[in-house]
Amino acid sequence: MNKIIKKCCGLPMAIISIAGLLVSYRTSESKEMWERVRKSIGTHMESRPTLEGMKQIISLSYNHLHHYLKGCMMYLSFFPEDYVIVKNRLLKRWIAEGLVAEIQGLTLMEVADIYYNELVRRSMIDRADDIISWRDGKVETCRVHNMVYEVMVSKALDENFISLVGGPYEGMSYGRIRRLSIHGGEEVASIKTATSHGRKNAIKEMKMEHVRSLSVFDLNHIKVLDRLGEFSLLRVLDLEDCMGLEDKHLVHVCRMYMLRFLGLKGTYITNLPPEVGGLENLETLDVRDLRDLPKTVSKLEKLEHLQISNKEYTECWIARKGLGRMKALRMVNTIVFARSLSKMYSLRWLSIGSKVCRDNDTLDFLHDLDMPPALLQYLKIGAGINKLPNWISSLNNLVELVIAWTYFVGDQLFGPICKLPRLKYLRLGSDCYKDTELVAQTAHTFPALKYLFLNFNIESMEAVRFEENTMTELETLSVSFWKGELNRVQGMKNLASLQEVQLAGQKGNPALDCAMEQLKTLNEKRPGNQMKVAVQYQ
Repeated sequence: MNKIIKKCCGLPMAIISIAGLLVSYRTSESKEMWERVRKSIGTHMESRPTLEGMKQIISLSYNHLHHYLKGCMMYLSFFPEDYVIVKNRLLKRWIAEGLVAEIQGLTLMEVADIYYNELVRRSMIDRADDIISWRDGKVETCRVHNMVYEVMVSKALDENFISLVGGPYEGMSYGRIRRLSIHGGEEVASIKTATSHGRKNAIKEMKMEHVRSLSVFDLNHIKVLDRLGEFSLLRVLDLEDCMGLEDKHLVHVCRMYMLRFLGLKGTYITNLPPEVGGLENLETLDVRDLRDLPKTVSKLEKLEHLQISNKEYTECWIARKGLGRMKALRMVNTIVFARSLSKMYSLRWLSIGSKVCRDNDTLDFLHDLDMPPALLQYLKIGAGINKLPNWISSLNNLVELVIAWTYFVGDQLFGPICKLPRLKYLRLGSDCYKDTELVAQTAHTFPALKYLFLNFNIESMEAVRFEENTMTELETLSVSFWKGELNRVQGMKNLASLQEVQLAGQKGNPALDCAMEQLKTLNEKRPGNQMKVAVQYQ
């Protein structure tokens, strides 16, 4: 170990890369592997560490990956350098590309998650900050170190795994193109057929009939979109945030019958044509920012992930007759009519309701479900319902729950969910409760709850109070005070496992100031075990 560290010359990235490689070789029988790694590190690194020496170490880590992980790593070169990648977007694309093998007893997403965690464990992928929003809940993200990225791009290009256009890759020539990623750059936007240096790989000259994957990160790129009719074998089309996309281009998209992944989030497209129902192999449809979907979407019987909502988030998808045929669905958001939920046996992620559906009985039909989706891991209820359905206490796989605009009273909020064995994240949004005081009672144990978010944007609720021995595992409490000046958080001293409190509100808000003073006093009483306090002024 000391010899290996010495060869790494104290460079953090070198040590991390080698540690990620050796983490799987910890037994006494692994000494031979450690010796092989030590000899593989060039002697020049020890005397004169260089960028090339660092790349050699990263290549060494890559070369010792399982074959099925190498393709997943090279796939990261699809994204621009320093790009923050949403984990689920990456995993769904791996699956659509056929990079994830089937394992009996596991879904492909679960297998992809295993791949991802292994690459994180080996320090090939770095976790980035989670993104938390009302629309999408908690979203995990990742990124790749610049040096790792350079090595992956080099290997992907050498193996003709991917073709990159734009920015630093402008002018590179390719033979048969299987995967095409267009990065930003002035030369790409102008689509020069030949530069002053005589380079020749402009989009206009490329043959597209063998392309299986297309991603466009140049937001205003148009020329390649005008050629979408030539991409007959496309399996992945990811145009997220591509502002150049127009309704006329969708005519060609709806003829891509082999398409498995379609990402149109952040574009100016507001409606899909009914012909989208002919994409019989589609597994992921991300059309967040669309106003509605055609009724033909119910023909997509292989669809597993459906994401839809519009920019203003004032409407939601009114699901039509035939939804019950979509038995492969694992994730669906912003849906308001869901009487077919009992037939969605594979559903893992569900967002139901919207903030225009504020009638007290909008979601009362949920009480009539014969059999709720037992595999649900994420659930958002965002509209009027007279109480939480009785079956919610049976969702033993539920990890994250978001509740808003339900106007509950008494024990209607915490009572039905306080025994859920895997509930880890609970987010209480606007108007989820209307009594003056929300009480987390001693009986509300919440055996797995780690994170609680409370939005005080509730007209009648003045205080939240924690009794002794409630929420025994809670580690992070996040409170947003908005404009309320009389709101109070009481009994934080009773949260035995509390490690961090996040506060948000306007500067000078008496409620916020009171909470800060309360936490200061608590920390003075526990000098050896102080809570972290973070304040964000809005």
